[in-house]
Amino acid sequence: MNFKAISAAVILSAVAIQFIPYGKDHTNPPVVSEPQWDSARTKELFNRACADCHSNETKYPWYSNIAPVSWLVAHDIEEGREKLNVSMLGVQPKNKVRDAAEEVEEGEMPIPPYLITHPEARLSDAEKKELIDGLEKTFGKEEEKEEK
Repeated sequence: MNFKAISAAVILSAVAIQFIPYGKDHTNPPVVSEPQWDSARTKELFNRACADCHSNETKYPWYSNIAPVSWLVAHDIEEGREKLNVSMLGVQPKNKVRDAAEEVEEGEMPIPPYLITHPEARLSDAEKKELIDGLEKTFGKEEEKEEK
């Protein structure tokens, strides 16, 4: 195959995958409930670093309209909401609220790809400590869950 044929095939494929719908719906489900945050600061830090994937208030970036990136964004949001969704507290049965502080403390959250495209979610050590403390005060600690 020559270079022109390969280039045409790549371009045609890139255009064709834009019509695959997964990840194109940018409507958020309704907010059913919201935590009683321990402070406005905890809520602000959570919204800055976590809410796009862990609430029904996702702000979709421009690149979330372009496949295959749109598929990755949709997958991450779907998975994030499944594990922890502060907009569904008391409604969603497997809401792992007490794991939230531990995930941040261990550096598991926010995930690295999110931090690359959302520099505002990159928390300083002091902000990270504030968020961890606030999440523990809001949701309780992991060990408290194990004691029950």
